[in-house]
Amino acid sequence: MEFSELIKTATVESVLLSCAGQPAVKGTLCITSHHLLLSSCPGGDGQPSAVELWLLIRNVDAVEKRLAGSSGTITLRCKDLKVLQLEIPGMEECLNIASSIEALSSVDSVMMMYPFFHRPQNLRLEEGWPRLPMEQHFQQIAVQTAQWRLSDVNQDFAICPTYPPAVIVPAAVSEETLRRAARFRHGGRFPVLSYFHTRNGTVMLRSGQPLTGPNRKRCPEDEMLLGSVLDEGERGFIIDTRSAQAAKQARMTGGGTEPKSSYPQWKRLHRPLERGRPLQESFIKLVEACNDASLGMDRWLGRLESCRWLSHVKAALSTACLAAQCLDREESSVLVHGAEGTDTTLLVTALAQVILEPGCRTLKGFQGLLEREWIQAGHPFHLRCARSAYSHARLKQEAPLFLLFLDCVWQLSRQFPFSLEFSEELLLTLFDNAYASDYGTFLCNNEKERCLCKVKENTHSLWAWLDQPEERKKYLNPLYSPNPLVIWPSVEPQSIQLWQGLFFRWVRSSQYLDEAWAEIWRLVEGSNTAVKESTENRLSRSLSDPAARMENER
Repeated sequence: MEFSELIKTATVESVLLSCAGQPAVKGTLCITSHHLLLSSCPGGDGQPSAVELWLLIRNVDAVEKRLAGSSGTITLRCKDLKVLQLEIPGMEECLNIASSIEALSSVDSVMMMYPFFHRPQNLRLEEGWPRLPMEQHFQQIAVQTAQWRLSDVNQDFAICPTYPPAVIVPAAVSEETLRRAARFRHGGRFPVLSYFHTRNGTVMLRSGQPLTGPNRKRCPEDEMLLGSVLDEGERGFIIDTRSAQAAKQARMTGGGTEPKSSYPQWKRLHRPLERGRPLQESFIKLVEACNDASLGMDRWLGRLESCRWLSHVKAALSTACLAAQCLDREESSVLVHGAEGTDTTLLVTALAQVILEPGCRTLKGFQGLLEREWIQAGHPFHLRCARSAYSHARLKQEAPLFLLFLDCVWQLSRQFPFSLEFSEELLLTLFDNAYASDYGTFLCNNEKERCLCKVKENTHSLWAWLDQPEERKKYLNPLYSPNPLVIWPSVEPQSIQLWQGLFFRWVRSSQYLDEAWAEIWRLVEGSNTAVKESTENRLSRSLSDPAARMENER
């Protein structure tokens, strides 16, 4: 397929672009293989200078067209929730532009997407790709315990297509035991280490559901694997992210839960979290309500409640707190799974680590967490983020699990404004890039697909871009002060707030908030400069004045 075949009209003059909160711009509209460009003329139509719009066509979620006489209007609803209007002279041109955008935005081949063509300056292709992320993570654990080892049993993705080639498993368990246990778990996702709690040595594992089926099948190897995690007399908790009824129904179709009699040291807790269609529909209803400017207070509150998005946020945070409490306060190890183990499971394990682990709250540590618990762990980004909140397409496997995670992290940052090194801007950038990106970090559904598509060899990493000094500062929290403690969030309904920075991002201006953050940065940097100058002056005096040196030492 050639992109040129999908572009019916490449250029149109005198197109008027409108976007909420910004002045309308008239200029020349161009369609390329991956971008929609609108360029205005300097000084023309009341514009003081040239204005350019660069819209990644992959970002378009829905195209709506309305014809009136000899012209037409195209409304573009984007995956990042922005809404643009294009007034196009000429009916045929309007229809052709709409058809071209629809076709280009629907290209589903990963290797035809923009990251495979994007070549930013000052970046090399190999930069930012963590070549051995699991190995690096294991080295940190190996310093503290010898009870775990790094296994390459999944080399070449032989037993689990959604796991990375290397996984961390109990040292006492053989490769053959792992292979047999994998056959007993959904998708081959046998229990692997997600987190080692350094304070007391407890661990958090994740897996897919056991395939007990209606006949309550057993797997001695799986029982041995989980048994090896606990010492004699210890107990562990299995947090199942399905309801008890849903787990029971899954058994009738080949899935199931761990029977108490076969796993006597493990206690099962059901904490149902929505995924799939219910979560996607909740997201859609929330965005519709946020964009309806006609709502009065009562109707707004009613719409906010009926969409149930904040209830999903509360449930996710509550379940993550439960996992963290089992590890930190009960001093018990935890296994987390739902059905496949690629959605709500990762939501809980990743959130629990942000709550427990100070290292995961740094910019670098948070990137590592996303690599381990979302990207390497097999969250199907290509399927879940295929459509956002505006799509008219029939829902298939879309679900904003990753957005829900980001929202929960935002709730933590709001309740603990000094404890996270990164700012809201990073969370917004991650949301945007998960749905449509210049970079290959969130491409495909798992590591096996990324290897087949040679993503790491042919696309740039988002982390490499964010880690550039001039970019990195944009995503730092100027109020950050390292906090070595566990951060226990309040999950009371009154404590859960709507993430206005995301859901109202394009609806209302952020000018005053941006100015406030700029002032905070100015004050922080000024304070740091003053402290540095004071320290340098004190050291200088101590070197030249013996009395001052003695005072400084005291």
